[in-house]
Amino acid sequence: MKERPIDNKRVYIFDTTLRDGEQSPGASLNVSEKLEIAQVLAELGVDIIEAGFPISSEGDFEAVKTIAERVEGPVICGLARALPKDIDRCWEAIRSNPRPRIHTFIATSQVHLEKKLRKSPAEVIELAVEAVKRARGYCENVEFSTEDAARSDRDYICEIIERCIAAGATTINIPDTVGYSNPWEYGGLIEYVFAKAPNVHDAVISVHCHNDLGLAVANSLAAVRAGARQVECTINGIGERAGNTSLEEFVMNLATRHGFFGFHTGIRTEKIFRASRMVSNFTGIVVQPNKAVVGANAFAHEAGIHQDGMIKDKSTYEIMTPESVGWRGQSLVMGKHSGRNAFTKRLQELGFSLSPEQVERAFEEFKELADLKKDVFDEDLEAIAIRVQNLEPEVGAETFSLEYLQTVTSLRERPRAVVSLRCGEEVLDGTATGDGPVDAVCNAIRKITGTPSRMVDYRIAAITGGTDAQGSVSLTLEEVPFRSVGRASGPDIIVASAEAYIMALNILEQKKSSARISSVSVTQP
Repeated sequence: MKERPIDNKRVYIFDTTLRDGEQSPGASLNVSEKLEIAQVLAELGVDIIEAGFPISSEGDFEAVKTIAERVEGPVICGLARALPKDIDRCWEAIRSNPRPRIHTFIATSQVHLEKKLRKSPAEVIELAVEAVKRARGYCENVEFSTEDAARSDRDYICEIIERCIAAGATTINIPDTVGYSNPWEYGGLIEYVFAKAPNVHDAVISVHCHNDLGLAVANSLAAVRAGARQVECTINGIGERAGNTSLEEFVMNLATRHGFFGFHTGIRTEKIFRASRMVSNFTGIVVQPNKAVVGANAFAHEAGIHQDGMIKDKSTYEIMTPESVGWRGQSLVMGKHSGRNAFTKRLQELGFSLSPEQVERAFEEFKELADLKKDVFDEDLEAIAIRVQNLEPEVGAETFSLEYLQTVTSLRERPRAVVSLRCGEEVLDGTATGDGPVDAVCNAIRKITGTPSRMVDYRIAAITGGTDAQGSVSLTLEEVPFRSVGRASGPDIIVASAEAYIMALNILEQKKSSARISSVSVTQP
């Protein structure tokens, strides 16, 4: 089944949050989290979900396979280098989906040919053509990417594109892999390809822009005006280095300025905010307050003259409504007297579909939280729901769990922590001091478990305002060559830090165990 645009004004949205987005420093998702994000992306209306890079690890293979089996609607795509083993493994992962796509790539810039691939331009073309042919042997929907196209020779790009389309590629991606280009230059590159590649109209032209110079969205918009009809992007713009084209920014540019651009997508824009919050919560990457479309300040008006204008007519300072992207505005406040039915209904309104058992656990957590703080906001409920959904660990992942924790801190003495961890039927105790209570707790856990890992990243954010707000913790542990991310939230930030640390340790141990059994080492694109 070939994917061909019927409406020339339709732009197809290729979401790579689960592949390129997960390559963000500090971001790591387990299979259940990836599946849930994929389901939300399907509800959002994305056309293609790049579910991962199957050969990169067993975990990524299982995630792609699970998504292919359980998510319907969008095309489900897997990434593969222009190597037979990559393409074969990719097909294994996606073959169960009714709309599978293999996305294969190879670098085309001179610096990549000379320094990374160490191959001639002719050799690279042959590798690309053979990769496309092999992929077409498995499915009709094949995408080929000319990695680092923005720094490649234009005539060489046209040659390899012509050959790959002739070999069976149905989508051609022309990426600005390192965020080097600008709208005038990049739009010109797309125009050049349309002018010089004879069979270019036999494929959908796609673009994949990185944000190293802050121009990913602008470059993507320029490319669409030049003829591209697929844009590769991520929720919240996450991704390698400075990130990718932000899905919400690109889509709302087309929607808000439709009179200028004249293009449309299939995105249900009112579901954008929900997707943004989920990705932020699962990855631990906080959305900056002044982020366009989904930032906390995106629809805030502080200046008096702005507020006056808003009171008289919202269109004076709002070019799009909060409701158009699913922004709920004022949170619904709940308290300890709120009943189970109201609680359950609000979770459903927030987009959560929990099992009866999960609702029961979430309601118990809600009541405990309501006893600790006067008002419980939507953001608190979201944190509880996400926490409950991820209570069940992946098979083999749970090694330690927190049994007891006590910290003592003062101005005169170093903070001290007492920690007990459960490992199977055994309870292990330990004490330690540190520069602060969190450091003391982590030192105690490190002493109990004997881990040689080191913490390379620690982030904390308030879920709501006020001194009684729940805190969200995300931290990264490293034991070369492995890294793992732990996340937890709750009203006590020290307890949340301990739980996040233990989660990261358990995941790290699982990765080490899997590597001992079977591992595949690849370079991430």
